[in-house]
Amino acid sequence: MPISFASIPANWKQPLYWVEVDPSKAGSLTLRQPALLFGYMLAGGTAQPNVPVPIGSVSEAQELAGLGSMLDAMAQSFFKNSASQEVWMVPIPEPATGVAAAATITVSNPPTQAGTIYVYVAGRRVPVGISANDTPTVVAAAIVAAINADPSMEVVASNAAAVVTLTAKHKGADGNDIDFRINYAGSIAAESMPPGLSFTLGNNGKLTGGTGVPDLSAAIIALGDEGFEYVAMPYTDSTSLVAIETEYGFGDSGRWGWMRELFGHVFSARRGTYSSLLTWGPNNNSGVVSVMGIEQNMPSPAWHVAAAYTAKAGRALINDPARPLQTLALEGILPAPKNQRFLLTELNNLAGVGLATQGVGADGVPMIKRESTTYQKNLYSQGDDAYELVTTLATLAAVMRRQKAAITTKFPRHKLADDGTRFGPGQAIVTPKIVKAELVAQYRQDEWEGLVENATAFKSNLIVERDSSNPNRLNVVYPPDLINQLRMFAVLAQFRLQYDRGVDTTIA
Repeated sequence: MPISFASIPANWKQPLYWVEVDPSKAGSLTLRQPALLFGYMLAGGTAQPNVPVPIGSVSEAQELAGLGSMLDAMAQSFFKNSASQEVWMVPIPEPATGVAAAATITVSNPPTQAGTIYVYVAGRRVPVGISANDTPTVVAAAIVAAINADPSMEVVASNAAAVVTLTAKHKGADGNDIDFRINYAGSIAAESMPPGLSFTLGNNGKLTGGTGVPDLSAAIIALGDEGFEYVAMPYTDSTSLVAIETEYGFGDSGRWGWMRELFGHVFSARRGTYSSLLTWGPNNNSGVVSVMGIEQNMPSPAWHVAAAYTAKAGRALINDPARPLQTLALEGILPAPKNQRFLLTELNNLAGVGLATQGVGADGVPMIKRESTTYQKNLYSQGDDAYELVTTLATLAAVMRRQKAAITTKFPRHKLADDGTRFGPGQAIVTPKIVKAELVAQYRQDEWEGLVENATAFKSNLIVERDSSNPNRLNVVYPPDLINQLRMFAVLAQFRLQYDRGVDTTIA
């Protein structure tokens, strides 16, 4: 009986018609690609700390992590940029020995006319009504009341002698990233200061004094082998980055390692001056982590940007992992004022030290310019661009998953023979040539779907052979040529004032 049945026994003798169903030639790869948000929770959250939990809405995130928590803000940013993805979050406890960041707004002079001011804290706009006869203490009290009336505000405000104190709701050095300002949008949005009224913003409009970094070890263990494809990482301290890079890296225990084969990508953001970011960038070197540099005076905190970046990147890469992410808008993120944004040359240099870059579109909304990873050097510390862009590993993950699905579906319980072995049709036997043909066929399909190119060169360099010391093992050298992206269109404009009269100027 040459045909290899999986279920019908060879010694079955009862009549008449018996059938087993084999789906190996019919199915196609289906894949969940959930997003995952790391972030601090507050004491009022109902979630179990350090344990991943799915969220279907902002209100769920608020209940689980607490109103005004880092995860509350990240969920809001994420869902503004992608409403259809499967999303989970990991509620991280604030540092036990940390200190909450704080800063002050001092009402320097009282108003002489009534009006409205707009206080921005962590990118959230709060209108405050001002009366002509308000004293500085009354103005300060009005600001405190307006800020505390927003349950998702990431600070708590208090007032003493016309001085408003803003204190981050969570402890940790990340609180130093919270920006505050008055009338950010200016006259174009009808935001103006009532005559006479003036303020002094402590620490140039940034919270300060926050200390402490998270311990991610328990949270990373709790991830287990669940697939989380797009990770929003709000922390860029070296300890946190090493922890997430190890989990998602290429080592034996990493998600890109040969044993786990889970793959995935980590997205983050870091605030700084051009100088500080240019100095920070070369200290990192991971193909699985992309950190977007943001200006010192961008109102939105880095974790808002990280969540928006993750959402937009994931949404696009699910549709097509090989398309560049340039021009995708980061909805809900407030850009730095025009005169305080990175110059094009500065953005280019930041990309050169492993930072993803953002710019501002014509609609005033920040957008992705280049989705660089932090990878810059090979094992010998020589410059290398193998993993420079997020799309490289995203495309490779798609190709390898398709290959694995084809092999495991079509050859799940097969015997292995040398090429040229004569065996009956229908036998569950493969040879190196059969597997090679399957890999070439799958590559052609990947080429048709715009993931790879140069199928002829791929076939010429593909090697499939039996292991010389283990007859039950096939070894494969798989050399895909990943498709590239149109990222530059360079033109040499060789203009003339007039072509020579003797030259044929007809355009074919």
